[in-house]
Amino acid sequence: MAQTIHPTAIIEDGAQFGADVAIGAYAYVGAKVVLGNGCVLHHHANVEGRTRLGQNCELFPFTCIGTKTHDLKYVGGEPGLVIGDRNVFREYVSVHGATKADEDTKMGDDNVLLAYAHVAHDCIIGNNLVMSAQSALAGHVVVDDNVNIGWGTGVHQFCRVGSHAMLGGMSKIVQDVPPYVIADGNPAIARSINKVGLERFGLTVEQLDAIKHAFRIFYRAGLNRIQAFERMHGHQLAGTPEFQAFLNFVTRSERGVIAGR
Repeated sequence: MAQTIHPTAIIEDGAQFGADVAIGAYAYVGAKVVLGNGCVLHHHANVEGRTRLGQNCELFPFTCIGTKTHDLKYVGGEPGLVIGDRNVFREYVSVHGATKADEDTKMGDDNVLLAYAHVAHDCIIGNNLVMSAQSALAGHVVVDDNVNIGWGTGVHQFCRVGSHAMLGGMSKIVQDVPPYVIADGNPAIARSINKVGLERFGLTVEQLDAIKHAFRIFYRAGLNRIQAFERMHGHQLAGTPEFQAFLNFVTRSERGVIAGR
């Protein structure tokens, strides 16, 4: 398939396209934008700033990708946005560039952001995120792989969300969420491990068992954080990848992790 560009689309001089790009009516592409092979911009989609999209990304109507940061510390220059392959941005999604010149907001592959979702400046997003409608990531948030964010959820600046976590709808995330955990509430607390999601992903019974043990020691054993770390380091499953991922996350958290119930 050759490039298809609607005659009403606005393409600034300098924009770069890969093969098989399709751009719909009244879409806008800025001068410093790079679109990878197979990208599709539906009508009224907007990409601007120093933004690079990988292959086969799809932008639905009224998306705003690469727009200027909301951060009042912005002092000029050309911050950027780097997006991987096969990402889907539904209607009215906004993703901002970074704040400082020559730095980038970053997003990996195979992410799906539903209508009105917002990713702010300097976020680092991994792969396979599903971000529901009207949810938002504030500046400098880090989201690891395979995370699910429920409708209307807000994540505070500088928080991190671990891999395979699930954030319940309308939750308020003000501290880090460890991997494999379901977080829910206002403010959110750790409810349980994300058992159904982990099973769907294909984790074995043994892997789930390691995660359960790590979660129970940290959240259910009645220990303070130092005691929990000591017990976890000495646990017979401490060497397993899943247990180690949980332990490494909670011990290295700079903002502090969400509480348990």
